[in-house]
Amino acid sequence: MSKLEKLLIKLLRGTSDANIDFDELRNLLLRLGFEERIKGSHHILTKEGVEEILNLQPKAGKAKPYQVKQVRNVIVKYQLKLEEDDE
Repeated sequence: MSKLEKLLIKLLRGTSDANIDFDELRNLLLRLGFEERIKGSHHILTKEGVEEILNLQPKAGKAKPYQVKQVRNVIVKYQLKLEEDDE
């Protein structure tokens, strides 16, 4: 199981929203097909077919708990999944 798969499971459980690494969450969203635009400390992520726009900011290297919850809600609502790598 890859690091991103473990993060996705941890995120979907919702038991440690305050302990999600910002860069790992950002990488997960990029692997799920989101496009990123950065303006200052704001990382704005959008995806075709997803109505919501995710606006994330790091806080001491971690993702903010309420933003982790927003990400979880989007992943569940749109049933987003990681694609298998051909490595």
